[in-house]
Amino acid sequence: MQIPNVTEKWSGTVTEVTIGATKEEGGTRQKVVKVGGASCIPFMDFEGSPGHKPVIAMDVLDVPPEDWPPALMEPFKDVISDPALWAKKCVDKYGADLICIKLDGIHPDKGNRGAEEAVKTVRSVLQAVGVPLIIWGCDDTQKDNEVLPKISQATKGERCLLASATQDNYKNIVANCMADGHNLVTQAPVDVNIQKQVNILVTDIGFPLDRIVMFQTTGALGYGMEYAYSIQERERLAALSGDKFLALPVLCNVGYESWRSKEAKSKDEESPGWGLAAERGPLWETITAVTLIQSGVDIIRMYHPKAVAAVKKHIDALYTDGR
Repeated sequence: MQIPNVTEKWSGTVTEVTIGATKEEGGTRQKVVKVGGASCIPFMDFEGSPGHKPVIAMDVLDVPPEDWPPALMEPFKDVISDPALWAKKCVDKYGADLICIKLDGIHPDKGNRGAEEAVKTVRSVLQAVGVPLIIWGCDDTQKDNEVLPKISQATKGERCLLASATQDNYKNIVANCMADGHNLVTQAPVDVNIQKQVNILVTDIGFPLDRIVMFQTTGALGYGMEYAYSIQERERLAALSGDKFLALPVLCNVGYESWRSKEAKSKDEESPGWGLAAERGPLWETITAVTLIQSGVDIIRMYHPKAVAAVKKHIDALYTDGR
């Protein structure tokens, strides 16, 4: 019996978002990064366009991390106190498509740095690398509302991706992104309805859909990855079915979530039966990333260069025709 060749025809397409601006576009980036554009379920390109390749953003912290295990610190030990050199190493040696500068140091409990120092850090990273930037606050609402507007103004014209706008705190960052020409991360817990509501709220005050990337809490392997996957899969199906408020690129915070797990960060002597930490941690991050890619993730925030190399190889293998 011959099985009929049945393909699904989708009515929707994921919006394309461009991150970064070249000199000709008013910025200083050597290249831009485009995400989105899919009109089919991930990697089922016989039904439509797969869109742009998923891209990898490597995290750079504005202050040396205090809770990273030795296996994660090792690749960056020579640059860990200098965000500009750290970013340059991520791009030049490890092939990062984007740099995500995480402003942990402005948090009231992690140094309480001011806006002036944060702006100086971001500018140094901009000068050090030619790839586009994601600029991520400290997740303290009051401090982010104080610092992010200053950073937005200081990087005007660079078309960065600023994070993040939430259901309860979106007007300030939306206004600044609109004024300074940046893209915006809309953030929600792992809930389709809340994510859609945030997207509606920011567009109701005039922010364009083609400058939005969605972000929801990311579950790592063994810590809720299956639930995060299922929610992102539902959102992508809704997008392809024509829901314009969910037809947006998606970002996952894989590095942070993976390296919080005890399986990744536990020392060799603490878990002798689990294998070497130098291999175990990067594998945990790799498996989390390659799994979530299947749900339709467009931007993956990552930490360890071994995991980055493995995931980039995996992405290239999936896009064998060079798209």
